[in-house]
Amino acid sequence: ISSRHGEKFFTTKLLTSKSVDDFLLNAYQNQIPLEAAVEKEIKGGFSIRINPNASGFCPYSQMDVRRIDDVAAYVGKKFEFVVAEYSENGRNIILSRRPLLEKIEQEKKSALKESLKKGMSVSGVVASVQKFGAFIDLGGIQALLPVSEMGWGRVDDPKVLYSPGDKVEAVVINIDWESNRITLSAKATLPNPWDEVVRKYAEGSVLKGKVSHLTNFGAFVTIEAGVEGLLHISKIARGKKIKHAGDVLKAGEEVEIRIEKIDRENKKISLDMVGNDKDISSEGVEEDFRNYVAPAPKTMGTFGDLLRNKKI
Repeated sequence: ISSRHGEKFFTTKLLTSKSVDDFLLNAYQNQIPLEAAVEKEIKGGFSIRINPNASGFCPYSQMDVRRIDDVAAYVGKKFEFVVAEYSENGRNIILSRRPLLEKIEQEKKSALKESLKKGMSVSGVVASVQKFGAFIDLGGIQALLPVSEMGWGRVDDPKVLYSPGDKVEAVVINIDWESNRITLSAKATLPNPWDEVVRKYAEGSVLKGKVSHLTNFGAFVTIEAGVEGLLHISKIARGKKIKHAGDVLKAGEEVEIRIEKIDRENKKISLDMVGNDKDISSEGVEEDFRNYVAPAPKTMGTFGDLLRNKKI
């Protein structure tokens, strides 16, 4: 007899061939959990050793409630299973952990519903890392830490920051119990770099930054983690006509820039290339502006225009 979450479980250990005939059938009929060892991986799942005289099969989908990425993590270990199918006098035994795991998750979910609130700080452990974010185990329930919430700076590869088993401090920013989705933010636990921008950087100051990404209207330059400025394409062109910032700059390139304007409220910084001629750069801005403004429709003009035309 074992106790888990205040509930008593009867676990059957099968020791003899008679146990297969008597207790295994009883475990199937009454859905009594039994302890067995994962012997090896076979086609479609795992071979499970129940006792020296009996073995069963557990499909991949029934070994866990989530996708299995590391098969080796299960082989050689003992788990509790329920008998999902028992036929041919014990020659066909299908085992499953899923109902037991789902019940545990439901119990933990019910407990978390009472305690977990939006805006609260939580601690968790990284369960897995994907391109779009990391799944964090909050004690049986997994939450998503999106790439955009990992830090104030740009994150290209989440696996550089997190690995399975890492401890994480985060803030709950969204809870959707109907969809079983909990969203976390790690950057909410960190100081916002924009709070110090006005103090650290002045308009007209010169500094170095790294080109983070390029567009057809300019280049975004990282000044520090979480703080980027826009280097307009007219500033990059230096009087020449270019169609894309990538015609002149490369992502990752270090550039020397001058801060032209800081808009703290909208978190925007306008930049200029050091060494640019002011007249040339201003002409570029005007030309770029004209390209975005549709030409005015033809009219008869002003009364003065009419008089001038008449004299001609």
